[in-house]
Amino acid sequence: MARLGLETHLIDRDVYQRTLARFREAGVVLPTFAELEEPSTIPAPILRRLEDVDPDAPHPLNLFRVHWFNDASRRGRAATPGAIELPSELTGSPARIVLALGERFPMIHAHKVLAAYGCLAPRVVTGQFDPTRHRAIWPSTGNYCRGGVAISRILGCRGVAVLPENMSRERFDWLERWVAEPSDIIRTPGSESNVKEIYDACAALDRDPANIVFNQFCEYGNYLVHRLCTGAALERVFHAVAKDRPRARLAAFVSATGSAGTIAAGDHLKSAFGARIAAVEAVECPTLLYNGFGEHNIQGIGDKHVPLIHNVMNTDAVIGVSDHATDTLLTLFNTDEGRKYLVERRSVDPALVAELGAFGISSIGNIVAAVKYAKYFDLGPDDVVLTVATDSAQMYGSEVVKATRRWFGNRFDAVSAGETWGRYLGGAGVDHVLELSHVDRKRIFNLGYFTWVEQQGVSLEDFSARAKQSFWDGLLDLAPAWDAMIDRFNAESGVAAGLS
Repeated sequence: MARLGLETHLIDRDVYQRTLARFREAGVVLPTFAELEEPSTIPAPILRRLEDVDPDAPHPLNLFRVHWFNDASRRGRAATPGAIELPSELTGSPARIVLALGERFPMIHAHKVLAAYGCLAPRVVTGQFDPTRHRAIWPSTGNYCRGGVAISRILGCRGVAVLPENMSRERFDWLERWVAEPSDIIRTPGSESNVKEIYDACAALDRDPANIVFNQFCEYGNYLVHRLCTGAALERVFHAVAKDRPRARLAAFVSATGSAGTIAAGDHLKSAFGARIAAVEAVECPTLLYNGFGEHNIQGIGDKHVPLIHNVMNTDAVIGVSDHATDTLLTLFNTDEGRKYLVERRSVDPALVAELGAFGISSIGNIVAAVKYAKYFDLGPDDVVLTVATDSAQMYGSEVVKATRRWFGNRFDAVSAGETWGRYLGGAGVDHVLELSHVDRKRIFNLGYFTWVEQQGVSLEDFSARAKQSFWDGLLDLAPAWDAMIDRFNAESGVAAGLS
């Protein structure tokens, strides 16, 4: 149970008391899950003090910005989460494809800081994590480790990032500025697909009792915070885009699997609107599609295993996207020649083109998958496909240079731009799209056995329970229990009272 983050009672009172003392010293107040789901409920004294806090600083109050409702400046709060609707001139599809913007999150400009908090907060208030003694280990193929390091620094503890050595240079540059010591960045062999190597490094670290591993792939706090907070945010986005469009229908939520945190928002959207849920993966490593394997560069989406917190039996489709698509579209969206082509030849609004830097590599993967989904199911102008821009192009400047060299011989021109748009947006096909039958879902579900039962020691009973939707719905009971513990913790620390 401890490794899965499911406790709702105090485990170690001594650890709890030491944590209280540390947080008093550091001025830390913990937001509840409910406050991150609906930030208008955050206490007024905290909101007033937030106005003077730099959203990129390791300031304790930035925990209250770990939600989807930050405005474009990231200093204020928006009534509706920031989102971009892509026009048919860009996508080649009449369907309405809408992305919520992860770049508005504090400190890391990516929504994975929400996942990190969702995993850490329950461990803190149950007395399982001691910031005075423990190092927080954050295994990741993308932005989760940056979110974990940022929150660790706020809490005054050591945060350790474990990630593949071939991730973008910008990620490592950011980490070097934020970690306490250079040794707190652990580079594992390989690239995006090499999750097993990350697990092996964490297993070695876990033998030291001073290390606590927050494994996003099996921490149910990750699932829950996204089902509640990301799900509610996307519901608000849909209502905004459906306003004055009475025939608008939420057709689907599309999300790269990654750690299977973000895709949990689909459970909320299916319950609220009947939306289908489509999982995205790289065709170069088609684990869900074909039980396949391989290497790819769609950074942040993970492969070669099925996360424990992926509600496979509630997933309706799997869509494969090539890293050739994401690499070349990243170049199209972030070069002068590419943007000029979109404006002059495709008649895309220049204002929209100027916003394309909001999409990083995995965000572009979600866009391509949404287009393929819309075409496969013959969606029209009343159909909305929601997805997320997990991060922006800020982390991928070096990848644009690499892609230009790799795919275009160091020369990206108007012809290259036209070929890229035509192949992966305007002419996107419906290849590598699998509409899941019950048997398909069972196949994918069973594939997870080899990682979680045989390799990671999850009991067969706990593994098998996940096949029922009632298991996932039952997790919703954790949130009010954890929120009550957070409220009690804050009351005992006394920090919140001092902010009034």
